[in-house]
Amino acid sequence: MDAKASPVEGCLACEAHEGSPPTELCTSLGTLARQALIAEAELTPKPGLVDRRGPGTHTDLSLDLMRRSAFAIEAFIRLMAFQSMNEQPSPRLRATLAATGRAAETAMLRVTNGSNTHKGAIWTLGLLAAAAAVGRDELPLVRGRDAASQFNFGAIAIARTASQIASFDVRNESAPKADVSDIAIAASERQLVRHSLGDVGTPNPKRRTPNAPLSHGQIVATKFGVTGARGEAINGFPDIIEVGLPVLRARRSANAPEPVARLDALVAIMSRLDDTCLLYRGGKLALQAAKQGAAAVLAAGGAGTPPGRKCLLALDRQLLELGVSPGGSADLLAGTLFLDAVERHQNSLTSVGAESL
Repeated sequence: MDAKASPVEGCLACEAHEGSPPTELCTSLGTLARQALIAEAELTPKPGLVDRRGPGTHTDLSLDLMRRSAFAIEAFIRLMAFQSMNEQPSPRLRATLAATGRAAETAMLRVTNGSNTHKGAIWTLGLLAAAAAVGRDELPLVRGRDAASQFNFGAIAIARTASQIASFDVRNESAPKADVSDIAIAASERQLVRHSLGDVGTPNPKRRTPNAPLSHGQIVATKFGVTGARGEAINGFPDIIEVGLPVLRARRSANAPEPVARLDALVAIMSRLDDTCLLYRGGKLALQAAKQGAAAVLAAGGAGTPPGRKCLLALDRQLLELGVSPGGSADLLAGTLFLDAVERHQNSLTSVGAESL
């Protein structure tokens, strides 16, 4: 890498060479993060959420928009990983990652015409990707080697490192301004064209603008006394490590189809998580309905059984009637799929559907 190149330019250098293999750890982590977001979005049927059937309870979202958003975010997840290499958890690193996260939100809002598709996921996956790269040297791959050779530690270690990073209070910590937006957004938009996702559209003044505050989680935390996404991270992502991953792997060990394993991981997270998306839009009633409905799916045998499937669809109808969506649980499912792929030394993560179950 050119000594004069910026971190973003170094991390996105491979974009200039279509078809070349990944050359950096950050590239592989960014790819897995994007694939995890798309895999979560395409998993079907999910209660109240965007999936292959439609927008769920959302009036401004679609599956195509979720895909656009995932591609836009990828460059910034890659950068967060890059910024963490040869570093250790510190207030300075936390502030730098926060600046990059804000730039990622700007890119997301630009390509989605102002819709908030993945604000929580930027925090979750950006932090996990950064934690996976903390203290690591750049490890260029020898052409022909499997990109999975870059990963050599587990989900628990990554989550603990993410916890250390998230624990720093950066309100008074200065960090370089995020001078990454133009380069990374341009790279993201090139990807959108390359993957035939169409025109990003023009801004809609009725929707949230990139400069508008996005503080739903803080509002809910104050009103209902929950810790939200930051608390989840500070505690080491317990709903991923102790719930999502164990259920996902238990279902696989029981020879469940992959869609069933992922759906059961989602409803297991829903049954435990104080989801701020549910609380913000529907209050405690919506949260209680989601938790009880998700627990009923698991008690009936999970999404792979006729009774469990019936409960899952009943929960979907209930959330649609309430007009709420478990977006926080969806973000943690994406984090679950991401950490599962890293720990299993995968260099790609495929989407699966489940309409025929």
